[in-house]
Amino acid sequence: MCRSIKTLRPPVLPGEATDEDIRAAALQYVRKVSGFRAPAAHNREAFERAVDAVAQVTAELLGSLEVRGRPVRDRSV
Repeated sequence: MCRSIKTLRPPVLPGEATDEDIRAAALQYVRKVSGFRAPAAHNREAFERAVDAVAQVTAELLGSLEVRGRPVRDRSV
């Protein structure tokens, strides 16, 4: 796991993870997996699609989790 990816659920994160928090974690994950910090122009579209997909799935995951009987994230996301 990339060390700069932070846990996005309470109690580790004091409040609800923002969309920016989720996107930053997705970007770090895709960078780690792809081995590219900034992709070349011919890979940029695939890279951005991957970041979007990981961010979406992460938001869905956080929306489905419960910690001590309470939802982690507003399920309306």
